[in-house]
Order: sequence, then structure tokens, then C-alpha cells
Amino acid sequence: MKKVLHVISSPRGDASFSIKLGNAIIDKIKSAYQNVEVEEFNLIENSFPHLEEAHLTSFFTPVESRNEAQLVAVSHSDNAIQQITDADIIVIGAPLYNFGIHSSLKAWIDHIARAGVTFSYSENGPEGLIKGKKVYIAVSSGGIYSEGPAKGFDFVEPYLRSVLGFLGLTDITVFRIEGTALPGNTETAVEKGLNSIILN
Repeated sequence: MKKVLHVISSPRGDASFSIKLGNAIIDKIKSAYQNVEVEEFNLIENSFPHLEEAHLTSFFTPVESRNEAQLVAVSHSDNAIQQITDADIIVIGAPLYNFGIHSSLKAWIDHIARAGVTFSYSENGPEGLIKGKKVYIAVSSGGIYSEGPAKGFDFVEPYLRSVLGFLGLTDITVFRIEGTALPGNTETAVEKGLNSIILN
């Protein structure tokens, strides 16, 4: 049994290219393995909270000392980390907005990046504690950012590779549907992106 976690961060619903690409990646995974269980976590529909003082306080309060409000505050983080822990494969939909990720995805990352839980510090430096997972990132963008003059404006792939790698998630493959806003290019861009999916 392969357990797949599909994290969605696009607010565009059925019109989203990152969701379309993420679903196509999952279809490939289902074709590659006999038994696949998919858990979808939509950060838009679930209104994942942005990091606030209550969350940070709960993170650094020992479990046995947390009050009821802190237990509620930390539950978002605990649940998200448990979903990642349970998954063998993680598919993250990441549309490029204003050169970066959607704020809902940033909020999710802020809740899963926890010292002593998903990473630790020692005399040898930081160590990611989430290991042995395969990550696929489904990036969508109106322009072309994988190459050419706009490549330097892509802060989605470099950021996600860095922050996820910091947590121990280093086995990352990125697929893209890009250039959808270029005149007459939408259908070609989608077809090219979907056809690029080769699992490794």
C-alpha cells in the first residue's frame, strides 16, 4: 500500500492548472503501484491558519503543560505533521503567484517546520527529521520561469526545495504547466506539462 498526500494551495478550483497537474501525477502513481490510498488536503477549503503568537507559544510549551487553548492551537501543526509522517509520497500543488507561493502554502510550511519535531539542531548543525519520503511538486504559472529571462523571478521551486530539504524531504521532483497566459499557448502548455510526468 502506497499512501499519498495531495496538498492543494490553489484557490482556483476546477480552473486550477496546479490541481490538474497534481491529479495527473497521482494518476501516474496509481498506474505504477497496485494499491494506492490518496488523502487530499485542500489548504483553501480548510482555511489553514497563518502562524500567530498562540501557535508559537504552544510549540514551545511542553505537552504536559499545555492548556486547552494551546492544545487547540498546536493541533493544526500536529495534524499536518502526522499526515506527512503517514504518507509515502507527497504531491504539493504550488501555483506561482507574484513570483512566490500562495500564502496558504506558506502557512502550512510554517506549521510543519518545528524545531525538535521535524528538524533539530546539534553540534553538527541542523538535521531534517522527515526522511524516506518522495515529493512531487506541481508548479503552474502564466509565464515561463523554468528557463529564459524570467527564471530568476521563480521563487517557488528554489524555496520549496530549500525548506523541504531542511526538513529532510530531499527526494524532490518538479513538474510544471507554464506559459498558460501567453497568447495561444494555453492548450500547448497544459499538454506539454502533463506529458512531462515521468515518475522516478
